[in-house]
Amino acid sequence: MFLDLRNEPDTGSIESRADFDIIRYANCWEDADVLRRALDVGPGDRVLSVASAGDNSLELLATGAEVVAVDLSRPQLACLDLRAAAFRRLDYPDLLAMLGVRDGDDRLATYRRLRDDLAPESAQFWDAHTELVEEGIIFGGKFERYFASFRNRVLPLIHSRATVDRLLEEKSPQERRRFYDEVWNSRRWRYLFRLFFSRRVMGWLGRDPEFFRYVDGPVSREIAGRTEQALTELSTHDNPYLTFILRGNFYDALPPYLEPEKYEAIRDGLDRLTLCWGTIDDAARHWADGGFDAFNLSDLFEYLDEDATADIYETLLDHARPEARFATWNVFVPRCGHDHHPERLRLLDDLSKTLHGQDRAFFYGNFVVEEVLS
Repeated sequence: MFLDLRNEPDTGSIESRADFDIIRYANCWEDADVLRRALDVGPGDRVLSVASAGDNSLELLATGAEVVAVDLSRPQLACLDLRAAAFRRLDYPDLLAMLGVRDGDDRLATYRRLRDDLAPESAQFWDAHTELVEEGIIFGGKFERYFASFRNRVLPLIHSRATVDRLLEEKSPQERRRFYDEVWNSRRWRYLFRLFFSRRVMGWLGRDPEFFRYVDGPVSREIAGRTEQALTELSTHDNPYLTFILRGNFYDALPPYLEPEKYEAIRDGLDRLTLCWGTIDDAARHWADGGFDAFNLSDLFEYLDEDATADIYETLLDHARPEARFATWNVFVPRCGHDHHPERLRLLDDLSKTLHGQDRAFFYGNFVVEEVLS
């Protein structure tokens, strides 16, 4: 099901300031493993989820829950819509080939088989961007092209392909730390990494400059510290996000929704998936009678001021069922609902810190899990 819930954006809102007519993220750069554990949903639950490229909404669908996936961007919803059609119509190997994870012979021919399953808005988008289909849709976002520039232009100036392969080999924590200190963390790595992941370059090639409006302080230094943690404290050989950045595909380090054991559960659950074009608070009001048991808010509040954050949380809380959970990522801007509505939300601080420490998508400064007070 595809619903159009859009209203004219308010002047100054993020949808009036940033470009939502492109694929910004062809993959969901958030770890669905920590999201699933944070929200703890299952059959009979209803989840309101920021769609992004669709990975995490499909992962939540695999739990047996009903998922309402909402986004301001039609191209982002088209990414989810095409993924859902591929799960519905293709066997598992062909699904991986269609997305671009494995080699595919004729993705356009496969797309034509899937097209009738798409919402008209999604079909219109992909008809106009068949080159993205031919390449494999996991490569088609601005963020993915940003990482490709790093991988193809910057990384070879720092480390050889053999050194990159060594980094991604399975190692003990002690071996990872030794490799990082003695091999990887060279002066050239530190200099070029901080240059490429600066606010200016990220705004130009990766994220929309408007997404840094509420960011204070240096960006590249923060990302460098988080990357060091990922390369030393977390396993590198099975990290899908790190593998894609450094090697250009997931290969055998698949994101959670593409793990083979999830395939049937997602395919069987597609009738419980609804796509909504609009804001997350509009979607919450649309389902006002039933409410929601969980909210995947992605890093939505990174782009909003404190007043807008408080207002959106208030709307979502008005449509939350008892003991509903909220999961939010913070990149550089600290935001959480408990700060604005402590009488209605409990911060699950220990769980938040534990899951953040295990988050393989290592760009985030914080992961916040909150629960509605009964």
